[in-house]
Amino acid sequence: MNTCNKCQSVKYCNAACKKKHRTKHKKACERRVAELHEEALFKEHPPNEECPICFLPHPHDEKRPIFHSCCGKVICMGCMYTMRESEGVGLCPFCRTPHATSNEEMINQTKILMGKGNAYAYHHLAGRYAQGIRGLPQDRQKANELYLKAGELGCADAYFNLGIVYACGEGVEVDIKKSKHYFELAAMGGNAEARQNLGALEGRADNWERAVKHWSLAARAGYKKSLDQVKKGYKLGLVTKDEYANTLRAYHERQKEMKSDARVKAAAS
Repeated sequence: MNTCNKCQSVKYCNAACKKKHRTKHKKACERRVAELHEEALFKEHPPNEECPICFLPHPHDEKRPIFHSCCGKVICMGCMYTMRESEGVGLCPFCRTPHATSNEEMINQTKILMGKGNAYAYHHLAGRYAQGIRGLPQDRQKANELYLKAGELGCADAYFNLGIVYACGEGVEVDIKKSKHYFELAAMGGNAEARQNLGALEGRADNWERAVKHWSLAARAGYKKSLDQVKKGYKLGLVTKDEYANTLRAYHERQKEMKSDARVKAAAS
């Protein structure tokens, strides 16, 4: 049997039959593809990835987890803080490897991880090219290529950065359609900030129902800015009392899951 590779909902006896039926199936196929995209886009927000040391989901706030070029792990600030307090600075909290002592060493470590298909290594190097730091020239085109590869390998943050790239025209022409596309990929991959931005885009287009759906999903995942938008929606009558209460409850549950004494101390340090 030969299945439509777009909608996956129609089967054909062979490739010739599939080709013959293509024009008749096209509209139904496009409609089903759109439906599948909507279903995937508005699924409950996936949980944040966990820190490989404390096994708590990474937080959304400004105390972002740190990528380590020695082992390729993304480690939360709480575990970084604990490492500094217990064993001092200079060692990776996960593999205990001394930190790179030069830009060249760090770049080489990152490239080795890239050769092993580490998505976060691609994302890390992309950021260095985008900013022109760590001994690398600023090269927006190279950065965007690396962001795309990182996204394809599973790094939602890379797709988010591509959304920003096309929204701001960083090395490319401003293209809001492409920006939205990459924000959608990032949101489906678990990036709450991308979903917050999608809500803003829908709000500007007066698609308030879709905007509130995005903000509610991100808020239930523990993202504060989106909770604030849901609260505004409640005051404006766009969100019911029960919807707001349920979202607020889920927000606090997610925040509790991401909290630890070490992370609180790290944020205060």
